[in-house]
Amino acid sequence: MTTLSYPLPQRQNPMALIITALAGGLVLFFGAVIVWTLGYQLLYAGRIFPGVSVAGVDLSGLSPNDAALKLSQTLSYPITGKILFRDGEKIWVASPAELGMVFDPSSSALAAYHLGREGGLFGALAGQIRARGVGADVAPVIIFDQRVAYSYLQRIGTEVNRPVVEASLRLEGTNVVAEPGQVGRILNLDATLIYLGGQLQSFRDGEVPLVIQEAAPTTLDVSAQAEAARRILSQPLVLSLPNYREGDPGPWTYDVPVVANMIGVSRIDNGGQTEVRVGLDPAALRGILNDLKPFVDRLPANAKFIFNDATLQLELLASSQVGREMDVEASITAINDALLRGEHTVLLSVAEQQPAAQDIATAAELGITQLVGQQTSFFYGSSEARIQNIVAASERYHGVLVAPGETFSMGSQLGDVSLENGFAEALIIYGGRTIKGVGGGVCQVSTTLFRTVFFAGFPVAERYSHAYRVSYYEMTQSGDRDSDLAGLDATVYFPLVDFKFTNDTPYWMLMETYVDVGARTLTWKLYSTSDGRSVTWETTGPVGIVPATKPIFEENPELSKNQINQVDYAAEGADVTVTRTVLRDGAVYFADTFKTHYEPWSAVCEYGPGTEDPAKQAKKKELCLSPSS
Repeated sequence: MTTLSYPLPQRQNPMALIITALAGGLVLFFGAVIVWTLGYQLLYAGRIFPGVSVAGVDLSGLSPNDAALKLSQTLSYPITGKILFRDGEKIWVASPAELGMVFDPSSSALAAYHLGREGGLFGALAGQIRARGVGADVAPVIIFDQRVAYSYLQRIGTEVNRPVVEASLRLEGTNVVAEPGQVGRILNLDATLIYLGGQLQSFRDGEVPLVIQEAAPTTLDVSAQAEAARRILSQPLVLSLPNYREGDPGPWTYDVPVVANMIGVSRIDNGGQTEVRVGLDPAALRGILNDLKPFVDRLPANAKFIFNDATLQLELLASSQVGREMDVEASITAINDALLRGEHTVLLSVAEQQPAAQDIATAAELGITQLVGQQTSFFYGSSEARIQNIVAASERYHGVLVAPGETFSMGSQLGDVSLENGFAEALIIYGGRTIKGVGGGVCQVSTTLFRTVFFAGFPVAERYSHAYRVSYYEMTQSGDRDSDLAGLDATVYFPLVDFKFTNDTPYWMLMETYVDVGARTLTWKLYSTSDGRSVTWETTGPVGIVPATKPIFEENPELSKNQINQVDYAAEGADVTVTRTVLRDGAVYFADTFKTHYEPWSAVCEYGPGTEDPAKQAKKKELCLSPSS
């Protein structure tokens, strides 16, 4: 039996059917779009599509040339348009052409013609449909010369712009003149040009905002500072010392015109804010305060005493003095602060320092119980001027205290050697010569102190000998010359040359000086408490003697003919070595050596002009004799 089979029909896929249908639809759609687009363009070949305009001018169906002609005839905006600029009540009006705008009708017509023909198939179709449906207004093509607009805006800027002005304060004599500040303004040309370009592109009249930037001064108002300046100038300024005592300097008064010359205005950054302050200029104040400082400042001075040998007590000779030092910078601040408070009498800023030994100090407190050293020197034959200087210099040390451990400077205590301070002109050694100068004879005092310190056993910190042997310093009570005293002199020419010694005990030391003018003696006493020290010493005496050189004769136009004066005296040169041993309780405490070199010295005589054979004339008067005479 034969079996026949037939193939069953296959079932269609539904999704495939849908895709096939969509594909077919798209083909038909694209075909329709192409046909429409090409057909529409063929219909309006060489002409602008319907519904297309430029700046509101309908160009539908016109060729680019006709459209350009219509635009040029219709649009007069560059000439007749108005652009307005405003700044407050000021107004500026210009045509677009004055601002550099030029309308291009041909390019604008071409832009209208290309609408619906560019942007691909769909872009062209969209343009055609939009123009046909709601209309399409093409922006006009313009040429904008920003250089012309920039120049126009710059002219506006000359009227708009104004500089920043800081508030000012000045004085006309003693009158205070205050002027307020001014906010600065400047026209931002670039930002304004952006707004202008947009307005011109709209082809409409309109107002273009001026972009103006403002800058405020750091100080706009100084009326309060002006009032402060007027308060400062209402009265003279008076400066005085705190704790004023009789004899203190001051007060110092500065009249209003002087104060006015010192007023200044300063600007201070106070946490990012500028603060204006009025007051006296620190530099000007510093100048006057530095001038006052030498009068204000002083070192503390101990009280001066004398030791009563009978009662073993101290007797007050001169009161102590509180030391003080002006703080210039703090005083500047104090003055300005006081003036701003309306105060015109101001205390200077002064630091005080109390002296170590005050008036109420006792002998027991200071450890001054006995005489520990005393020496006397002689000055027979001294002139009145030299004696005056010995007295003046000695008084500087009478009653002076030396603290425990202190190195005493004779020059510092002596101070200024001048005619104003009681010294006279007498012979001094200067520049290798004995000449007349203020203070001759002071070395009699320094030599006496040196010997007192030497024989009392105190350390010598600094000592200089004379250039040549001086007869005064080798004199004995009888008036004879003792060569063993050579090498025990000391000179002072402060601040270049000084004599210093150290009080190396735990006790204070009191110095007393006594000049007996009639007896031609100077006695120096040291009071303290003995620590058991004693002194032994040896001297070589003058050795290596060098004879004095020949006399020197010099003409002096102030002398008359045949008048001869001896102004310097011959002295032999020599070397001296003095050795000192200081014992304490029988044991060597310390030893030191003092080496002295004396130069040979010539006698010098001066004679008047016209004097014949001055040497012979001097010999007759027994002046300036040669060493061999």
